[in-house]
Amino acid sequence: MVFEHRSQFSSRRGCIEVICGSMFSGKTEELIRRLKRAQFARQKVEIFKPAIDIRYDDIEVVSHDKNAIRSTPVESSHNILLLASDVDVIGIDEAQFFDAGLPQVCSQLADMGIRVIAAGLDMDYLGRPFGPMPQLMAMAEFVTKVHAICVECGFQANHSYRFAPGDHLVVLGEVDKYVPLCRECFNDKMRQHENTSE
Repeated sequence: MVFEHRSQFSSRRGCIEVICGSMFSGKTEELIRRLKRAQFARQKVEIFKPAIDIRYDDIEVVSHDKNAIRSTPVESSHNILLLASDVDVIGIDEAQFFDAGLPQVCSQLADMGIRVIAAGLDMDYLGRPFGPMPQLMAMAEFVTKVHAICVECGFQANHSYRFAPGDHLVVLGEVDKYVPLCRECFNDKMRQHENTSE
């Protein structure tokens, strides 16, 4: 894959890579894999996550498979610029939870010659584009969309269906609140929900 061959870039040519998909699709797992490969290559790596994401750990970025890498929780995307100095690679997890300034921050970092790898949900629980992700995906040199498996039919899932009550956009949770569904099963569930709400 193109993003694995840094030798094709000059020593300080930056880029943006986005890993997106539904919950349980392996986004964070892929982010950690790329960051650990960069560390193995003796590149200086910094990882950031939104301060609100404390599901598994206050500090570490942790995948559903319990793979982990140390990170710095930040309150806003601007903090990433302030903390990113003398690095080769920056990883950003749960990018959808960041503010609207994230795409510009990532662009500035890439212009500084930094490889930026951001992972996040591309759609919210209602199937709408989520936060800064659409703009970030449009600006990125490389976009990888990963898929979960639909718990209803076994097809590729690209939706994160929330069965827990409430209509807040951001509700942290795992299998206790969300399941991955394909388009057809997601639409069926949404219709069922609308019918019971009437």
